[in-house]
Amino acid sequence: MPNRPATRSLRLVLLVAGLTQLAACASGGKAAKLPSASVNALYTQLDQASQGYETALQQTRAGDAQAAQKTLDGALDQLKEASAHCGATPGCDPQRFFSVFDHLLRLKDGSFIGDETPGEGEDKGEATTAVPGPGQAGAAGSLPEAQRAVTLLRGHQLSELIAMNGPVKAALEMWLTQWRGNLMDAYVNYQYLRQEMWPQYQQEGLPEALLFGILAKESGGKVHAVSRSGAAGPLQFMYATGLRFGLSDQDGFDTRFDPGESARANAEYMDEQLKVFNDNLELTLAAYNGGEGRMRRLVGDNTTVSFYDPRIYGQVSQETRDYVPSVLAAAWLFLHPDSYNLRFPKVDGLTSSMTLKRAASISELTVCLGSANDMPDGWFRTLRNLNPRLDPQQEQPIGSQLQVPKMLKQVYAARCTDGPWPILASDLHNAVVPVLPDPPPAVAAADPVVRYTVRRGDTLASIVRKHGGCSGENEVARLNNLKFNHVKVGQVLRLPSCR
Repeated sequence: MPNRPATRSLRLVLLVAGLTQLAACASGGKAAKLPSASVNALYTQLDQASQGYETALQQTRAGDAQAAQKTLDGALDQLKEASAHCGATPGCDPQRFFSVFDHLLRLKDGSFIGDETPGEGEDKGEATTAVPGPGQAGAAGSLPEAQRAVTLLRGHQLSELIAMNGPVKAALEMWLTQWRGNLMDAYVNYQYLRQEMWPQYQQEGLPEALLFGILAKESGGKVHAVSRSGAAGPLQFMYATGLRFGLSDQDGFDTRFDPGESARANAEYMDEQLKVFNDNLELTLAAYNGGEGRMRRLVGDNTTVSFYDPRIYGQVSQETRDYVPSVLAAAWLFLHPDSYNLRFPKVDGLTSSMTLKRAASISELTVCLGSANDMPDGWFRTLRNLNPRLDPQQEQPIGSQLQVPKMLKQVYAARCTDGPWPILASDLHNAVVPVLPDPPPAVAAADPVVRYTVRRGDTLASIVRKHGGCSGENEVARLNNLKFNHVKVGQVLRLPSCR
């Protein structure tokens, strides 16, 4: 393993290279059918830059960081020069630059470069790869950090299974623009749920990036999310599917809302369906969203078929067509945030059990904690996620145990056990809202007219007299468009009501 400073330096150089190539993509024109000599020269520089990066990786693995840095600097110079000239060279195809960019990211996933958790720096130190055992769920240090980017999915690196096609690129743009806030919220929420959810995935040998991608798309990390169709929990299980994987009611609590149990069930589901679909990740995700029965009928015996094959893609719902690339794009960004000019916030997700020194509900705790530790949106969502079995409005007695971010324990002791903030929180929480009595049932408005069927011997005058004389003959004639006040047997007349 090379020294960490050298590794860090290589990673930063890769970031510059990636951003340079993306800028070239935005400025290029259409490719010519027969590239000129100058265009071919640019493409040759791209190929040499890519080969130089591969050589640098080999030197890094061999422990020669100095040689690797020199090789990578040369490759970077070639890449920058080619990128700068592509936009001004007729016939230069910017897609070739994107292909090199994509290629380098996939090389990165197979290297020892870029193996830190997004948002974490060098000061975290080396991490063990052991899965927390029983009673160790609170030990964030036992969670695997190193090389999670290269976690295999049935013998394949995850990046090999994510095709950088049109739908995935479009989803990347959505996550980086309109959905960016949702992506950031999902990342923050996940960091506090990670020690419960990630070990379940690791036990099934599944990549963490995939778990994050599903979580981001399904609920954004909101443990109590419920869809219009009845799917519930952070990973949105339907009730029947949840039962099949051990999610049920326990003492009145639906365990679909339990993040650890939900992650376990999801990992088991993915494991089952990957076997069914011959490790085809896209078909497996489509089954998770659109139903495995439907996907099995569409795919039949040909499990090698692409999800984007018109025979499949054209038969699934628009929701599923959007769902699959959206999950894969979120997973890709989880692995490569810097390469897409994305910076996830640094989150200390370590949690701990805390004993209440004063009776309080989650809502009251949220008020007295305020925006402590630079949490502008407050701590309501995090506290709810970490304590899914509690009603957030129900006051918990002194001595109750709550799961909280460990860093909040000192804040709680300083702000929420005594002083003005818990008094304010209690006062707001216990405010009495006037309850008005239910209004009396509305009385149906009387029909302004009555209807009368003309019988033999009736005349308009006799009909008016018979019904109380509430109106004159001319009024009834106008109401029924009668000519010469003439009525016919069987005719239905509208008469003004006397009520």
